[in-house]
Amino acid sequence: MVVDFHTHIFPPQVIEARHDLLRSDSTFGEMYASPRARLATAPDLLASMERAGVDISIVLGFAWRDQDLCRRHNDYLLDWAARSGGRLVPFCTVNLAAPGAVAEVERCARAGARGLGELRPESQGWDLAGPEGEVLAELARRLRLVLLFHVSEPVGHRYPGKEGLSLASFYRFAAAHQDLAIVGAHLGGGLPFFVAMPEVRETVGRLYFDTAAVPFLYGPEAYASVPQEKLLFGSDYPLLEQERALASLPDPSLARRWSENALRLLACARR
Repeated sequence: MVVDFHTHIFPPQVIEARHDLLRSDSTFGEMYASPRARLATAPDLLASMERAGVDISIVLGFAWRDQDLCRRHNDYLLDWAARSGGRLVPFCTVNLAAPGAVAEVERCARAGARGLGELRPESQGWDLAGPEGEVLAELARRLRLVLLFHVSEPVGHRYPGKEGLSLASFYRFAAAHQDLAIVGAHLGGGLPFFVAMPEVRETVGRLYFDTAAVPFLYGPEAYASVPQEKLLFGSDYPLLEQERALASLPDPSLARRWSENALRLLACARR
């Protein structure tokens, strides 16, 4: 079985309103201003899964500043997850700085969400180290939700959407909430590369890291820097096609091995 832990799909209404949303949401505008930046729907992803031999995909929400947009996007993820026969697993998103965020997370959990993500606090204007971060932790703990964070690597080239959560902020939150199920996207912004520091090693040992967009960020030797039992295959579809992401792995069997990690992690989430 192959589990892709990091994919993105958007409601058709968002795709139709793309031009207006580029102006109204700064993060969306940064990431999707280029006509080459593709937006995919649930049927697009399911077709991709058939071509690539992917059995399950985690479908992630988008860090809209507008809470109503978050809710409508969540509705789309939850609806298609219910229709997919278990092939699509929804991770929803809210703006923790907006009214009604707690009720929206509770609603999504009741409807089948297994996690929250892709979380980008700094893109939405709230501080992971502030009261919103504690609310997030309490919700994840009480509802048994996995938290998947976009994490910005502090060095290297710039690209649209790089910022969203600094490595330092992610590390502080993870170190302070070691009872939570947490995933650092894109190899956690490089956090596992600091495991020579004993305190970092302890925190990294409790986290998971997905491989989304790794071929755009690191050389293949980066995979060896992360404990194999903590890696999750992620394509970042449609930024990277699932077939291409699988073909980029140093060993084709890695996706199946890392998918076992994904299934164990999902078993910790709310059923």
